[in-house]
Amino acid sequence: MVSPKELAAIVQSSLLGASGTTPTQRIELTHAIRNSFSSFQNLLSFPPPKASDRAQVQSKEIRLPDSLPISLDDQDVAISLKLSDELHLNEIDSVRLLVSANQEWGLMGRDPLEIQRLATGLWYTGRRDLTSTLYTLLRAVVMDQGVEPDLIADIQGLLEDLIKAGLRQRLITLIKELNREEPSGLGGPLCEQYLIDSRGALVERRAVVHRERLILGHCLVLSILVDRPGPKDVKDIYNVLKDNAAQLAQGSDTINYQINFSLLFSLIITFISDAISALSDKSSMISQDASFRTEFQNIVMASGSDLTADGFIGGIRLAWAVHLMLIYDGISGMDTISAASTTDMGHICSCLESIFSKNVFQFLLDNVLQTAAYQNDEEDMIYIYNAYLHKLTSCFLSHPIARDKVKESKDMAMSVLNSYRISDSLDGSMQTEEADRPLPFISLMEFVSNIYQKEPELLYGNDVLWTFVNFAGEDHTNFKTLVAFLEMLRTLASTQEGASKVYELLRGSAFRSIGWATLFDCIRIYNDKFKQSLQTAGTVMPDFLEGDAKALVAYLNVLQKVVENGNPTERKNWFPDIEPFFRLLGYENVPPYLKGALRKTIATFVHVFPEMRDSVWVFLEQYDLPVVVGSPVGKTDQPSQVYDMQFELNEIEARREQYPSTISFLNLINALIAGEKDVTDRGRRFIGIFKFVYDHVFAPFPQRAYSDPCEKWQLVVACLQHFHMILSMYDIQEEDLDGFTEHSQFLVSAEKSSLRTQLPVIELLKDFMSGKTLYRNLMSVLQVGVNSIMGERMSKTYGKILEKAVQLSLEILLLVFEKDLLVSDVWRPLYQPLDIILSQDHNQIVALLEYVRYDSLPQIQRSSIKLMNILSSRLVGLVPMLIKMNAANSLIEDYASCLELRLEEGEVVENSCDDLGVLIMQLLVDSINRPAPSITHLLLKFDLDAPVEGTVLQPKFHYSCLKVILEMLEKLPNPDINFLLFECGFQLLCELSLDPLTSGPIMDLLSSKKYQFFLRHLDTIGVASLPKRSGSQALRISSLHQRAWLLKLLAIALHNGSGSSSDHLEACQSILSQLFGGEVTEAENELYFSSTNPLQDGLDYARTSSINKSKVLALLEILQFRSPDASMQLPQIVSGRKYDTLVEEILGNRDTSVSGSIYYYSERGDRLIDLSSFSNKLYQKLHSGFSLVDGFPNVAEFNEVKETIQQLLKWGWKYNRNLEEQAAQLHMLAGWSQIVEVSACRRISSLDNRSEILYRLLDASLSASASPDCSLKMAFVLTQVALTCIAKLRDDRFLFHGALNSDTVTCLDVMMVKHLSTGACHSLLLKLVMAILRHESSESLRRRQYALLLSYFQYCQHMIAVEVPTPVVQFLLLSDQDDEDLDIQKIDKEQADLARANFAIIKKEAQGILDLVIKDACQGSEFGKTISLYVLEALVCIDHERYFLSQLQSRGFIRSCLGSISNISHQAQDGRHLLESQQRACTLEAEFALLLRISHKYGKSGGQVLFSMGALEHIASCRATIFKGNMRRVNMKLQTDTGCDVQKQRTIITAVLRLVFSLTSLVETSEFFEGRNKIVHEVIEFIKGHQLLFDQLLREDVTQADDLLMEQIILAVGILSKVWPFEENDEYGFVQGLFDLMSKLFISSREGQVVQGSELKLSQLRFSLTSFLYFLVTKNSLRLQISNDSYDNSAKLRQPTLMLLASLLSHVTDSLEGAAEKKSLLLHKIRDINELSRQDVDAIIKMCDCQEYVTASDNIHKRRYIAMVEMCKIVGSRDQLITLLLQLTEHVLNIILIHLQDRVGSSNEWASSYGSKSHQQPEDTDLCGKLSPIIERLALLNEGKVGHNLKVFKRLATTVKEIAVQKCS
Repeated sequence: MVSPKELAAIVQSSLLGASGTTPTQRIELTHAIRNSFSSFQNLLSFPPPKASDRAQVQSKEIRLPDSLPISLDDQDVAISLKLSDELHLNEIDSVRLLVSANQEWGLMGRDPLEIQRLATGLWYTGRRDLTSTLYTLLRAVVMDQGVEPDLIADIQGLLEDLIKAGLRQRLITLIKELNREEPSGLGGPLCEQYLIDSRGALVERRAVVHRERLILGHCLVLSILVDRPGPKDVKDIYNVLKDNAAQLAQGSDTINYQINFSLLFSLIITFISDAISALSDKSSMISQDASFRTEFQNIVMASGSDLTADGFIGGIRLAWAVHLMLIYDGISGMDTISAASTTDMGHICSCLESIFSKNVFQFLLDNVLQTAAYQNDEEDMIYIYNAYLHKLTSCFLSHPIARDKVKESKDMAMSVLNSYRISDSLDGSMQTEEADRPLPFISLMEFVSNIYQKEPELLYGNDVLWTFVNFAGEDHTNFKTLVAFLEMLRTLASTQEGASKVYELLRGSAFRSIGWATLFDCIRIYNDKFKQSLQTAGTVMPDFLEGDAKALVAYLNVLQKVVENGNPTERKNWFPDIEPFFRLLGYENVPPYLKGALRKTIATFVHVFPEMRDSVWVFLEQYDLPVVVGSPVGKTDQPSQVYDMQFELNEIEARREQYPSTISFLNLINALIAGEKDVTDRGRRFIGIFKFVYDHVFAPFPQRAYSDPCEKWQLVVACLQHFHMILSMYDIQEEDLDGFTEHSQFLVSAEKSSLRTQLPVIELLKDFMSGKTLYRNLMSVLQVGVNSIMGERMSKTYGKILEKAVQLSLEILLLVFEKDLLVSDVWRPLYQPLDIILSQDHNQIVALLEYVRYDSLPQIQRSSIKLMNILSSRLVGLVPMLIKMNAANSLIEDYASCLELRLEEGEVVENSCDDLGVLIMQLLVDSINRPAPSITHLLLKFDLDAPVEGTVLQPKFHYSCLKVILEMLEKLPNPDINFLLFECGFQLLCELSLDPLTSGPIMDLLSSKKYQFFLRHLDTIGVASLPKRSGSQALRISSLHQRAWLLKLLAIALHNGSGSSSDHLEACQSILSQLFGGEVTEAENELYFSSTNPLQDGLDYARTSSINKSKVLALLEILQFRSPDASMQLPQIVSGRKYDTLVEEILGNRDTSVSGSIYYYSERGDRLIDLSSFSNKLYQKLHSGFSLVDGFPNVAEFNEVKETIQQLLKWGWKYNRNLEEQAAQLHMLAGWSQIVEVSACRRISSLDNRSEILYRLLDASLSASASPDCSLKMAFVLTQVALTCIAKLRDDRFLFHGALNSDTVTCLDVMMVKHLSTGACHSLLLKLVMAILRHESSESLRRRQYALLLSYFQYCQHMIAVEVPTPVVQFLLLSDQDDEDLDIQKIDKEQADLARANFAIIKKEAQGILDLVIKDACQGSEFGKTISLYVLEALVCIDHERYFLSQLQSRGFIRSCLGSISNISHQAQDGRHLLESQQRACTLEAEFALLLRISHKYGKSGGQVLFSMGALEHIASCRATIFKGNMRRVNMKLQTDTGCDVQKQRTIITAVLRLVFSLTSLVETSEFFEGRNKIVHEVIEFIKGHQLLFDQLLREDVTQADDLLMEQIILAVGILSKVWPFEENDEYGFVQGLFDLMSKLFISSREGQVVQGSELKLSQLRFSLTSFLYFLVTKNSLRLQISNDSYDNSAKLRQPTLMLLASLLSHVTDSLEGAAEKKSLLLHKIRDINELSRQDVDAIIKMCDCQEYVTASDNIHKRRYIAMVEMCKIVGSRDQLITLLLQLTEHVLNIILIHLQDRVGSSNEWASSYGSKSHQQPEDTDLCGKLSPIIERLALLNEGKVGHNLKVFKRLATTVKEIAVQKCS
């Protein structure tokens, strides 16, 4: 069986939804109703208590058929039994109720009384759901709600079956039984009187039961309309009505009256509908039963002692009489039953006699129609009641018998009130009881008037009523009947048709002495009398007869309705002259109520005809009392009292305690001021009126006496409307603040200043900001309290007026809050901001905030919510104050209730600013970042007694906004209506998840299983189809924002997910699974993701159609649509006319902070056009564009302007919508990018097929960014996502591959890791190229696209570093595989294929790409130039055909680049300050990098191109290389400009030296001697031009040099070693510098000072030095001494010695042996890596200094992988070192060999050259002795360990050894 809650939800969604009922909903609805048939049939019937069940409960164990045994404790037993006793409920059901309460609320920790109240509330909630569902079903059948007719027919059939099964009898019984003082009803005297409802509020049980009875009463009424009752039902309803009516005399509340009305109208509807059915030959339930008619006639005619009950029975008599009259016509036509007809005629006559004698019409007026209970009942029910009263009246007035009785009553009224002015002599003998008592005929006319006031559409086609009007309007002998008749005409004029008929009726001669002429004649006559009296001295002003005054008021009331509702075209000519209505206003003897009617009529003309406003002002100044002209009031020193508004108010109306004149005066003035367009005078001309309202009307209103409370609140509303207009129409300007100084003398004098200098708005602000009269009176209205106001609203006839006063009061406070801060700083200390004034009495603040509970008028709730937002932003201690005032808990419940009620509404709120739900959500969002504890923390029920961040949220335990929001986001009710609330709900949770205080509690809550429904919304919201723009663009916009916030929320969950929390870990698993369409599993604290499409070797990722699409890609497809146009291009109708300049001027000022701006920022942050301000500005500008006084020159011009404005407003509305949709689309893309980037950066390692996922994301992002539908901003975001994906793909390739399941790892795993297939890479590159070449682009976007292109090229690089020698790679591969085909050649081939394919794709679109890149490199910003240059470098890298070299040459870019480098010299004179920005330095470095790449990539040809363009000259002229200072690394921690400049310049110098060193290769490759000489010459000139640089580099201590300085030294030595030997003159001392460097580096004893890890760089430096020395020895015939002792002291150069070379050779030998040994050891460790323990692997990782790559949770597989990669890197480095050392050794051996050969060949020459033979012999011996062991060690080098062929090397060593031995011997 469906639960009542589920049934209610199904019925509401199916029948009350904004969209039509779907087939699924229809089936579900029908099925649910059929399953609940027994529940409806036995409505609210539950099993009673049972002794056996009670015993089972007392045994503390309950066995239910549908669940496991339930164990109870003592408290549970006690509560269950108490529930059973107090609710008359079965004990087992009581236990079930307790279990349900625990599931709904969580009962742990609550006291027994609270648990009982919660359970009772839950029980009554279930009952309410069931009865409300029945009411909804009945109303759907009875009322036309737009539901499909066949569905209504099905529901009606089911309801008819229910009614036949006894549902109506059950309703009648329940209405009667629930009114009893017993457990099954209202509760006994010992029962708990309170319960906690579904919103957590404590409510009285009796109120809940009475509300239940009222719903049942409404159901009873509707059931009669579905299926008419039989005689028994009629009698039962009558008896219940009689009993209930008797209780009303005891002072029952409103709801009891409404219950009685439902019973009364049940019988009225029954009698009328049954009689009408009988007349139309349909089946009748009671009319054909003569015995019932007789029986019921006796019952209804029986008199009772209770007057109230007898009055309601009189209403039944009226309906019964109409019933009898209708069926009498049918019975009298049948000859066989004439006796019955005679009897019925007697019954009719007796009923009519009773009806008129007791004046039933007056009773129904006083006790039904005019009561607050009737007016505040359900609107649908009121409509039904009025509709059947209309039918009853029409039938009654149309029947001849009734018409005769009405005529009789009219004649009696005319005879009793035979004097037309009877009331003028009532104090005499004419005063009779008949004259005072309401007469039936008058009551009948008033009764008819009241019926049609609420539902004027019932007047259409009502000929019976117009017939009665013609009858009633004849032969009036007194003003009372005349007034009643005119009031009836007033009601008839409520429609356009009725207004026209009434106007024509009174214009013609249908009635004697009744017509418009009578009205105007009477006004003219009295005006003449009064005027004559004033002109005759000593004449007393004649009295205004009461009859005439009341008749005039009635006439004026009719005229108002006629003018209001008349045909707009015709009514203009009805009353062309309104001056007569003003003529009586200034006379003292005119009654105030007549003046009120006159002014009300004038106000009607002002509303209907705004163009009359000026003439009305003129007439008022001419005729009305003098206050209107703004004269000073309130002076006490006047010589004589004049009759003005002040006098009339205080002396006339106050004495009568009636204020119609003042009320009408204020309403008229308000109507006139509201239409004022010119606000330039700031309201100065209305200051007199303002002072009158302020001082004489509103200030004393609490002390005045009022005969009618309605007038009191009408007066208050009129005053408040006046103040409201002033505050809303006039702004504060700077000139208002200029006169205020720090001295208070001016402020005091301002109080006494004349009226001419005062402004109403300033005076109002002063009052509020000082807490004076106006403020106190306004707060006295509000401090009555929301509960009292709600009570009076429902129970008093003035309730609606009081409600309006409260609404205006709150809105006035909001207006003051908008302005007070503008003046508070200047006006202090005498005037304070309003929040300070309010905080002086905390009760005032509480009273304001509690109006959120007022659910009868949303405007009041809206104002209260806005006040809460303002006060929470201004008052830091607001929340503690609310807690102290014990108002916090009620506010929490009120806000949650308000939000929940908003969710249940079935209507769309057009303006989101007026949406209560949106306002509450905005309040919660705005208050998040306010000081804790904030309103958000309070309303969401965070723990305010402890730190907020430590809260454990329990939305199930507490009723709060959080509970409502979570339930809303889980179920998403009425999405077509509540879409903005869903959006705000997701936003709120996102903001809470980001806030430091609330993120912990919120993430803990959302990570629990109960609230993981957000993942489900990836389907229900995320990937669902977008609503059509043509259907509801607002829904479409909100849908995009919903998806954006949902994705952001999931991204935050992924980002903040903690591995220490199982809930968080599980939430992350679920999110990843939902997003990427696979399954995530956990192993060793790591997440692994399984997919149906795992990554496989050779998988072609380009064939994405074969891969199942994941949600993350579906989400991207959702937002790939062409954004709507949101440009400021005006519509054609404006652009082609003369108004375009004015419109562009209006739209040009986009500053929203300027007063009067037409732009505003929406709640979402979009800057939109304020259509209201835009319209006003247009009217002002276009009106001022004409010089004529009357504005527009002619009608055609005026119509053209109106059309233009309408077109512009339509354009503005469309612009706003399109702009919002663009922003929403971009917002969703931002959310999508966040979740993708968070997943990729933080969670991608847990996905096994992450490469596949990343490829799909990258491919989709590039495809979307290249699409023509993609906007520039979207392309920017998509490119950023692509950058993240390519970076993660690169990392995934080059870092640890976590998908390997085995613990073993091999070099093959490292080297053969598959990147994307060639086809996939081609697809990516092609889409990237298309994205770069997109039509709409910007430099900022291209910079990111260039970065993406560079990352792509980096991804496509070889897995094996270039520096790793091929033999090493072959060794590592062959050690793992027996297959010789699996070698480096296969890897190289694949890499070469990919590179060629990349080049082919780029070449195809090269022209377009080069156009963009070169443009950015030449004309872009420094950032754009830098990355563009690097792109060009990358293009050069992949160039296999020298294509880009020729392109760069032909475009002149290389020359331009060189010119850019040389132009730096013109930017400054001091080299230390040449680089004006770090980015300019980066650009310069990029230029050098490009030139260097050209030189390296294209070899000789590239160098020749650069050389031919004068590269060296341009470089030499670059002043950035002129360095003055220390070349060592600057301490960047100092963050000084000088330090930054030095560091920049060091980088530039390094780039310059690299390029020069590269160009020196031309020296060796030049084929012509002249060319080589030219190159050498220019390089030498460069060196000479930078002497200081080279000299300083040669003098640097290499043992203290950092990496950059070491590279500079190596480059400088390399350059010198290649070209300086060709320089004949060493005047610069570079040769000596190189020799000195040799003396430092060739000595092994200094090696200990070298920084560890720089051995390779030192070897490179030594190699360059030995190359230089070898060149000198071989080419320049330099000969070295054996030792320093043999040097000639007169020699200019201190040359290195052979002994020094021998020492170097010894050190190199040591290094060779060590490097070979270490290389061999590492290779064996790599081979045995899978056999090493974790401790050994960790030792290797520590040795390699790469602990940062490993975490404590990493498994052995990852550790082995990292250790292997690091050892391979070291092996490659050792091999490079070995190669370099071998070359260096060969140089040294050759130098020594040359010297030894020279010694052996010519001893004399040796002696002559190197000294005497006696001196050389010991040195020779020492040299040979030192060389021999070294050479022997070299000869023993193992080729296997060294990894090189040493045959030639060993042959050289052997030769040197042999010669050395020969020499020593």
